Amino acid sequence: MKKILDLISAEVTKAFTECGYDEKYGKVTLSNRPDLCEYQCNGAMAAAKEYKKAPFLIADEVAAKLSGSAMFSLAESVKPGFLNLKLDNAYLAGYLQEMKNDPKRFGCETDKNPRLIMLDYGGPNVAKPLHVGHLRSAVIGESIKRLGRFLGHNMIGDVHLGDWGLQMGLIITELRERKPNLPYFDEHYEGSYPEEAPFTITELEEIYPTASAKSKEQASYKEAAMQATYELQQGRRGYQALLAHILNVSVTDLKRNYENLNVSFDLWKGESDAQPFIPDMVQKMKDDGYAYISEGALVVDVKEETDTKEIPPCMILKSDGASLYNTTDLATFVWRMKDYHPDEIIYIVDKRQELYFTQVFRCAKKTGIVGAGTELKFLGFGTMNGKDGKPFKTREGGVMRLESLLSEINEEMYKKISDNHTMDEAEARKTAKIVGLSAVKYGDLSNQASKDYIFDIDRFTSFEGNTGPYILYTIVRIKSILAKYKALGKTAEGAKILPAKSESEKGLMLELTGFAAAMEAAFADAAPHRVCAYIYGLANALNHFYHETKILTEEDETVQAGYICLLELTRGVLETCIDVLGFSAPERM
Repeated sequence: MKKILDLISAEVTKAFTECGYDEKYGKVTLSNRPDLCEYQCNGAMAAAKEYKKAPFLIADEVAAKLSGSAMFSLAESVKPGFLNLKLDNAYLAGYLQEMKNDPKRFGCETDKNPRLIMLDYGGPNVAKPLHVGHLRSAVIGESIKRLGRFLGHNMIGDVHLGDWGLQMGLIITELRERKPNLPYFDEHYEGSYPEEAPFTITELEEIYPTASAKSKEQASYKEAAMQATYELQQGRRGYQALLAHILNVSVTDLKRNYENLNVSFDLWKGESDAQPFIPDMVQKMKDDGYAYISEGALVVDVKEETDTKEIPPCMILKSDGASLYNTTDLATFVWRMKDYHPDEIIYIVDKRQELYFTQVFRCAKKTGIVGAGTELKFLGFGTMNGKDGKPFKTREGGVMRLESLLSEINEEMYKKISDNHTMDEAEARKTAKIVGLSAVKYGDLSNQASKDYIFDIDRFTSFEGNTGPYILYTIVRIKSILAKYKALGKTAEGAKILPAKSESEKGLMLELTGFAAAMEAAFADAAPHRVCAYIYGLANALNHFYHETKILTEEDETVQAGYICLLELTRGVLETCIDVLGFSAPERM
């Protein structure tokens, strides 16, 4: 099903060409003066120069040609040469009926050239709890993945765990101090290692910060941790078994926390999975003449002549031969290209890492790790700040755990829902969790990803304004009306959307036509905030229509059934959009 603007542009283009003008002048846009018209075409202004003719004369001709079109109720020329357009109500109703006849996609077509796109988002470190700093990557990445899937692309999400490097050595060292008799530390042990981990997730989350603090105070401790890291990376059997335990315990907990965010990953790969590819990758870089020694380290030059600022070389190995994040990220490209051959790889990470990814991307392309057919995209996001404008913290000034943030939001929503005294505690708790998630996700996603934003719990949990709860309240309002209509023993089965009887009804109908365009634009720009902007406008239009229209008391059964059909379409579009954003609506609030 074609987008409404494409259909309108085609009709206006046809009029331009029939009047003897080039088709390029027939493009139509949404009106920037909605008080005057719904759509506009400024083509006559541009055509005037080419045809050496007053623009209003060109516009007059085109408007006259459009006067017989069933698409428009208004097609007028306005000096100095604008075309003002309004859709015919019957045509608009017919378009929406087509949308309604497609209850899964509402007229939004899948991409004719689907791509295999890998998303690198999440990026938590094992043995550490998720904190608020992990929110944006997870929420934005999940939404882009869902958007891509809706549009027919093969989207593969990878959590990309931080499970390598010194942090592993620190955990092993601290564990050895606490439990030196475990078989993992006996170099001569040849038996099978225990299936159960020698620690719980709670213990593991305490071990790492303790070890980290010790390493900063005791040089010998840090040296031991570095040695443990080296032995782990060289394949020491006991340490590899410990790493497996750390991963198992950590990932189990991470999955639980991500599930609370309604975020999932297709791959639970980490830096350690890239290790087997490093030796051959490094050797090839040397053999091909890309990698060379600089100040003891192995590097690859990635600067380009067009650079306006200095781009340092990409370091591949440190002077002691140890690998870095660069190394594992490049080796990750190796296995992704080998196993998946993606058309595109998108990294959803903090925007402050842009220089780093510029280096890594250029190195991957220059050395041939990633071919010309694969696009590498950096999607940098801004910081989530508190009301003081600084990175979001707990009341005590520490980094807040993501679990604690969600719990705080859920509690706030529970209080608001309980105040209505319409639900028992169990239902109120369940509903609070659903609405709370919308508050967190919409609060984040409604902002342009690259910008910093203020995480304001009071505003985000409000049932009014541009918030998740407001969107859900609108959906619940529609559900309530549909349920009452059904309870009256009525059905709209076989009924159709009718031409609008009021300005508010037409306003809602016009908003609905923008669904496909909003979804496509949001994905094309990797910008979920476009979906948020669309459904906020749609929710406002629905509520305006609701307040001005007597739906359930409408005496004309045919008109009433038409209203119900319109509401059913609105609910479907809103629910599809919030699913793409990663949350759902309750039955009541």
